Amino acid sequence: MSEKIKASIAMLKVLQDWKVENVYGLPGGSFNTTMRALESEKENINYIQVRHEEVGALAAAAEAKLTGKVGVVFGSAGPGATHLFNGLYDAQQDHVPVLALIGQVASGAMNMDSFQEMNENPMFADVSVYNRTVMTPESLPRVIDQAIRTAYQYKGVAVVTIPNDYGWMDIDMDSYYASGHNYSSPILPEPDDSKIKDALALIKEAKQPVLFAGIGTKGATDEVIAFSEHFKMPVIITAINKGTVPDSFRANLGSTYRVATKPADEAIEAADLVVFAGADLPFAQTKKILKPNMKFIQIDIDASKIGKRHAVDVALLSDAKKTLARFVELDGAPVESRPFFDATIEDMANWREYLKKFEDKTTTPLQPAAVFKEINKHATGDDIFAIDVGNVTMNSLRYLDMNPKQKFTTSALFATMGYGMGAAIAAKSAYPDRQVFNLVGDGAFAMVVQDLLTQVKYKQHVINVVFSNQHFGFIQDEQEDEGQPFYGIDFNDADWAQVGNAMGAVGIPVSTHDELVAAFEKAESIEGPVVIDVKITDERAIPVEDLAVNPKNFSAEEIAAYRKRYEAEDLLVLDDLIEKYSK
Repeated sequence: MSEKIKASIAMLKVLQDWKVENVYGLPGGSFNTTMRALESEKENINYIQVRHEEVGALAAAAEAKLTGKVGVVFGSAGPGATHLFNGLYDAQQDHVPVLALIGQVASGAMNMDSFQEMNENPMFADVSVYNRTVMTPESLPRVIDQAIRTAYQYKGVAVVTIPNDYGWMDIDMDSYYASGHNYSSPILPEPDDSKIKDALALIKEAKQPVLFAGIGTKGATDEVIAFSEHFKMPVIITAINKGTVPDSFRANLGSTYRVATKPADEAIEAADLVVFAGADLPFAQTKKILKPNMKFIQIDIDASKIGKRHAVDVALLSDAKKTLARFVELDGAPVESRPFFDATIEDMANWREYLKKFEDKTTTPLQPAAVFKEINKHATGDDIFAIDVGNVTMNSLRYLDMNPKQKFTTSALFATMGYGMGAAIAAKSAYPDRQVFNLVGDGAFAMVVQDLLTQVKYKQHVINVVFSNQHFGFIQDEQEDEGQPFYGIDFNDADWAQVGNAMGAVGIPVSTHDELVAAFEKAESIEGPVVIDVKITDERAIPVEDLAVNPKNFSAEEIAAYRKRYEAEDLLVLDDLIEKYSK
């Protein structure tokens, strides 16, 4: 007779074979047999109890982004399941593998309008790449194995609904197996030399080319820099690729459009050729960032992405890292000089001086830039930054001084507020020895503050920096741009430091520059979570997506008003710099 094993324990053995270390979730009656299995396997797999399933799902998505491995979350039948959607859609939109385990009433109570029973399978159809309800106890571990394989293959969400009674039923030990130990990353396509030569011809003709480096260039820091220096081509990054190219690199212009820098927006506007490497740009068509007449070379491993954002002159279905290196190998002698390149470098240096002016301010209310100055000062070099959504996203992209050893994670395309809390929990769970920051506005912090208790429970040293100004600042700026009256964007203040203290963290209130400096010094010596509640100004930061500095596009009066409001009197104009270096 074959040896027996409980079906849910067999399922957890499958997860272990796939090197799953953490499972996030909140227990419920319809998930109790799996909870029993988690207790049985607690030496082999970490169950992390969150206080809201949304945070658990966001944590699973963030862990997948940070580690490259499948993130795992669960929710019980009914409300536990529906609470998962925000995090699952974040995983879907940012193309990372996540497994969602969904509780269901016992098989004999299904289709009986039982308590908390829902027809869950169609609910998850849109968000998932794999969506199954387990039909027998014996099939449970096999369905889980297939779900994980599919999540990896399609870089998406796999959903498995489990009737509660199946989990603690016996199945034969030899009735299942796991395939995780055989998994290896796909072999990425090699570059085509003939197409690279076609692309090189376009680069040689270009006067103002840029390299647009997306998430597909992660791990290709040296290749991006070598390409940029060889072809004298400035680098623009996508927001989620922050840190791949060090911010100290002179030709790194940062990101485009709104959560952006002035030099990147000016450079993409002036570009006559774009090398689009492993990138996506959802605003490309709707905001007309990529001009129709520019030449376009696209590098991507996904054929469905080729031509998605712009008409393509040369398409390279290949790995960005290998392809950028091969460009340099095939070209021979480097470009000696390019006026556009020199102009963008001076433009970026001028922009950094502009930002430094705000970093050095000690006025009250505090500038967000002054807070980031302290964050950079206390960074250890391999930090993980969990970035929430809103003006904090823009400020993080502008002010964080990052290197490739650090990690940056945010909710990029889905852009859900509340992301930072779950991401910070995941970061500390996956990398317990690294310093983790949760950078969040007070509006988003209020949405998920209950899970500060999760950080406290697991003694996670997370530095939660709350930027408090009692406004949904990003939305306020959008309302201003649309010419409508401000409405629904202000809210009550709260003493988040005191809230932190009440929940078992260490809360530090900050209203002055001296308090700011002292807060970060204190935070370093605290073992558990810290909440630094910084009262900041609600003054709008300079909007670079509608840059009123160039007389070709704006009147003298408009330029003067813009420069005065944003203290931008010393900002240079890229067109003037191009003219300067072209002489």
